[in-house]
Amino acid sequence: MNFLILHIASFVFAFIFTFYLIKIVTKIAYKYSIMDFPDGKIKKHDGGVPYLGGIAIFVSFICTLGLFYPFKNSILWLVIGCILILFVGFFDDLINFSPLQKLIGQVVAVICFLRGGLSLKEAFFSDFWSLAISGFWMLLIINAFNLVDVMDGLSTSLAIIAATSFFVIAILMKQYLLSLLLITFIAPLLVFFIYNKPSAKIYMGDCGSLFLGGFLAAVPLLFCWSSKNEFGFFVPILILIVPLSEVTMLILIRTFLGIPFYRGSPHHIASFLLAKKLSKYKILLMTSVFAIYYSIFAILFLFNFVSIVSLFYALIAFWFLWVSYVYLQKK
Repeated sequence: MNFLILHIASFVFAFIFTFYLIKIVTKIAYKYSIMDFPDGKIKKHDGGVPYLGGIAIFVSFICTLGLFYPFKNSILWLVIGCILILFVGFFDDLINFSPLQKLIGQVVAVICFLRGGLSLKEAFFSDFWSLAISGFWMLLIINAFNLVDVMDGLSTSLAIIAATSFFVIAILMKQYLLSLLLITFIAPLLVFFIYNKPSAKIYMGDCGSLFLGGFLAAVPLLFCWSSKNEFGFFVPILILIVPLSEVTMLILIRTFLGIPFYRGSPHHIASFLLAKKLSKYKILLMTSVFAIYYSIFAILFLFNFVSIVSLFYALIAFWFLWVSYVYLQKK
């Protein structure tokens, strides 16, 4: 079976299978009261919403991989790491892990990723620094997607944009096993977004957001970025700039207010925009445009269509326009 047929078959199977799985996990969530209830602080949705969506995404992804993907050692360790991070999130959904327990689970998953050779492949980093930077990167992205999952459809839409960007790069670099892996990940997310967009009928829960973060943290480490551009390792940072901005802003704000950075608080970017009376759909549109803009420039930069200086000016200009728009929107 050639790669084109594999890509199409993988996408179609995962897409259809996810519809079926979402119906099943929704019934299970209602039956056993596995629901996310509003708390009046960060969670302000109306009534209880089932949050087993992450299980549906993951099961569809794994089953599709098992059917269509020719496994290699690095991918096997990626899957093991994703399973571990999913279970950390699942038990956190059920019994509320402490921040330390959650971090320990994440570290174990990251060790699995590193064991599979998922680390920076740039010649100018020593083995020690390659592992250290890669481990920090993965923990950062895992928590970034967990933190950004505070509004209907937000984490899902950002994950779709990021995964699609990596998919395009894999196709352009003729890394078809990587593109197959990514399209298998994208298909369940597209279906889940239908149910997760405002007003959400189902949430992915911590198990889903941690899985998305773990996968999107590990996948960039399967690329050899410097084969196309000396500074190509900046590309994943640009593609994931929105969740990275979220975690950076939260750490700065919480530190300034004297709140431990790991403790929950309503100081998320989405919460700020909602307080400015922007609708959820408008926030989704804004963050998506922001993420797509950065992703396009990242791809152009990787393939040397844009210089690093031009990239810097373009990104700063867009950031300034975006921040200005937010502040002026409802003044």
